[in-house]
Order: sequence, then C-alpha cells, then structure tokens
Amino acid sequence: LPDLPSYTVPCDDYVHVVEFSPFSSGTPVSLLAYGGNQYVVVATCLFQEEDMEVEGVEFNILRAFHHELQVEVLAWSPESQLNRIPTIRLCTAAADRKLRLLTSDLQERHEVKVAMEGHTSYINHLVFEPTEGKQIASVSDDHTCRLWDLEGNETCVLRLRSPGVSVCWHPEEICKLMVAEKKGTIRFYDLVTQQAILSLDSGHCGPLMSADWCLTNTIKVGGVAGTDWLVWDITRSSYPQEKRPAHKDKARLFKWSLANENLFATTGLPGKINTQVFIHHLGHPQPVVIGSSTIGSGLSWHRALPLCVVGGDRKLSFWMTEM
Repeated sequence: LPDLPSYTVPCDDYVHVVEFSPFSSGTPVSLLAYGGNQYVVVATCLFQEEDMEVEGVEFNILRAFHHELQVEVLAWSPESQLNRIPTIRLCTAAADRKLRLLTSDLQERHEVKVAMEGHTSYINHLVFEPTEGKQIASVSDDHTCRLWDLEGNETCVLRLRSPGVSVCWHPEEICKLMVAEKKGTIRFYDLVTQQAILSLDSGHCGPLMSADWCLTNTIKVGGVAGTDWLVWDITRSSYPQEKRPAHKDKARLFKWSLANENLFATTGLPGKINTQVFIHHLGHPQPVVIGSSTIGSGLSWHRALPLCVVGGDRKLSFWMTEM
C-alpha cells in the first residue's frame, strides 16, 4: 500500500507544476508556487518540524497571478524574499513557447510580462542564475538551451543534438551550466567560452526524461530514463555508477533533496488515475517512501527539510522522510 502524504493542502485548481523556492526567504517560512490552468499561486509554508506551535502545515496564500495560459514550467528567482522589502519574482513557460516574468512587491506592484521569445518549440525546463538572478536559462524541444537577461534579450544559444529536458546552474560558479538532452547526454558548459567541458552518457535505457545536479555535492548527477533511475559520480565515469528500475510504466522526474545529498525523489508518468512518487536513499536498495498522487505533476524539495511536494487534482501532497 502506498504511504499516505504527511500533509495535504487543498487548491482551487488542478496543479500542473509546483516549486519550493530553493532560496531562503529571509524569514522562517518557505516560499512555494504552483501553476494551475490560468493562475500562478504564491504561498508561504511552515511545517511542524520547523515550529512546534504549528499543527501540521501552516499554508498562507500571498498572491495569485493571472496567467493567460496553463503554466508548464516554473522557476524561482533568488531575489524573492519576504524581509525588509518583500519581492516575489518567478519565471514561467507555457505552450506558446514564451517565457513570462512575474514580479510583485505584495502591495501595489504586480506584473506579468511576456519577456522572452525565441524558442521555436515546447520549453521543458528553466532556471534562474542562483547568485543574483539576473539571467535565466531555458531548454526546449527545439534542440537549444538559451540564456536570457531580465529585459528579455537572448544572450547565448547552445545548440543541442536532441531536445533539452533539464537545465541546472552550479550553485556558486555561475559560469557552469548543466544541460541534459533527451537522447541521453548530459553536458556541462563553460558559459564564458560557450563550450562543453564534460559530458555524461545514460547508456541506452530509453530517452532521458529528467536530470538533476546535486547542489549539496556537485560531483553527483541523477536522472531517469525509461523505467530506471540513474546516478553518476562525475569524477569516476561518464556512465552511471548506479542504475535501478523504479517505475513500472515510465519514470518522469528526478529531483535531489536539498537537505541530504543521498536522498532523491522520482515520479512516474502521470497516469489515468494516479502517479507514483518514490523517495530513494542511496544507501537503501528499496525506496524509503512510496507515495501516490492523483494524476500528480511537478516535484520539488523543501530547501531545509527532507520533505518533497507533488501537485495533483486540486491539491498539493507533501511527503516527509525520516532520515
């Protein structure tokens, strides 16, 4: 039987994507955003594991941005914070192949602007440069990874050999970018020279659907291809160090925990009724948590707790791992 979520929060809309901010809000609470059919909702979360006075989870909606199209991808800017001068800044991608910048001061200023146009096909993932948030990288089915400034200017195009599925920025070295391609190649680029400095290979177990760079230990990279999860140690080999079957149908997403470098989560493809959510620990042969979400989509980890969230039909489901 699946493990029940530790916490659930009801939503007014189907949740297509959900992201915890990986950055400190400057206050005890964490920022979380989810994208529905025509809205992006921004909220704060505080869990009982962080504050004994909280029963379960304290979830407060700060703002809802109207968004013309269904939100497919969402990323937080490190400029988002709640102390002194509150600022919320997010970037979204939708089916019209455009990136939108959402900005609010939680008072008067509240804007959604179509900022970046140039991709010619579906955008699969995007990320802000994590130290100052002045650049955004996005990957697409159009076989490119593109970099943008906040004014919407395209500052760099990296040509890929297959659709780009994931992009991650090194947490400190802002000239290093990881780009994962569907055909199974993961390349690390030096953004100064715009050249690949290292590449990894999934070794043919089906298309690579998602990959993530372990930001607490950057020699580790993980991903899912076919029904398997894969983990690389970039100092050892360009092929995965570990590879295990996880999902009966196909795996969809891979995300490392930000709280524990040996913890990661994978989800299956959204099915007709449910999506499987597995939390794995590198020291354990079996998943440590097996969850299930009603046609869930999106997967994100809390920045300090071993807790992840998956979106579903009018709800968010949170799984806490005892580690």
